[in-house]
Amino acid sequence: KLTEDTINVDGRTLYRIEALKDFDVVEKGDKGGFVEKESNLSQSGDCWVYGNAKVSDNAMVCGNAKVYGNARVYGNALVCGNAMVSLNALVIDKARVHGNAVVYDNAEISGDAKIFGNAQIRCDAVVCEDAKIYGHVIVCGNAGVYGNARIYGNAEVSGNAYVFGNAEIRGDAEIASN
Repeated sequence: KLTEDTINVDGRTLYRIEALKDFDVVEKGDKGGFVEKESNLSQSGDCWVYGNAKVSDNAMVCGNAKVYGNARVYGNALVCGNAMVSLNALVIDKARVHGNAVVYDNAEISGDAKIFGNAQIRCDAVVCEDAKIYGHVIVCGNAGVYGNARIYGNAEVSGNAYVFGNAEIRGDAEIASN
């Protein structure tokens, strides 16, 4: 349920949530993070918003997804499946994070980017525009993935590397710089 404990974020009122039943590791009465409205957090599955994490606009957390720390999910973003967004990560616009994907640290996912499978986006990495990251991919460091880039398989993009345009990185490729 939405509690009376509120914060203001970008002119929007967000409400701290409270569990109405036991599920996963959450117990009835536990306080969670902040949402703008009930539709930001699905009532089915074991999804939850923890700590000071914030979900607003038309964004939705569903399935068994978890949003932690000071993470922020907004716009039309969708976090679902067993996905996890944590610390200071941002998921905005129409971005999608689902499956067993993990987005954490100061990573930013935006635009129409899609992160799924067992992909990990972490550190200060940025994935945006129409990029798709899936499989067992790791994008970390200050790496950026833009445009229509596709990264899949067991590939890793790290350091200050940028992958953009119509680039395709796959298999066991490792890209660590430009």
